[in-house]
Amino acid sequence: MIAQRLTFRAAAQLRTPAVRSTVQRRFASTETAFSRERRHVKEHAGESTQLWRKISLYGVPPAILLASLNAYNLWNEHWEHWSHMPPLDERTEYAFQNIRVKSYTWGDGDKTIFWNSKVNYHNKDKVA
Repeated sequence: MIAQRLTFRAAAQLRTPAVRSTVQRRFASTETAFSRERRHVKEHAGESTQLWRKISLYGVPPAILLASLNAYNLWNEHWEHWSHMPPLDERTEYAFQNIRVKSYTWGDGDKTIFWNSKVNYHNKDKVA
């Protein structure tokens, strides 16, 4: 019992701030391979963070702008091509297009959910 008390008191004395700071200072003054590696990893992480920050701020916006211009030009070319095609009601309608087994439950029952009147055409009476 007395040995436990003495051990407890000695441990409590080691936990005092003066003793603890001395011990920490002594161990912190020696630089080990592990601490050098940790310091190197921190420095590298900081450099990598700055690199990706610069790429994000100065590289991504011009890339998005160029991609947007390219998409806009392709969009206009596509609709320019469509303006040279014959009107929708003059195009050939093949049997495999617009197959209807039963009417849809929405609208007039003939158009799908994704129907686009500028592109899609279906004449129930006209089948090739």
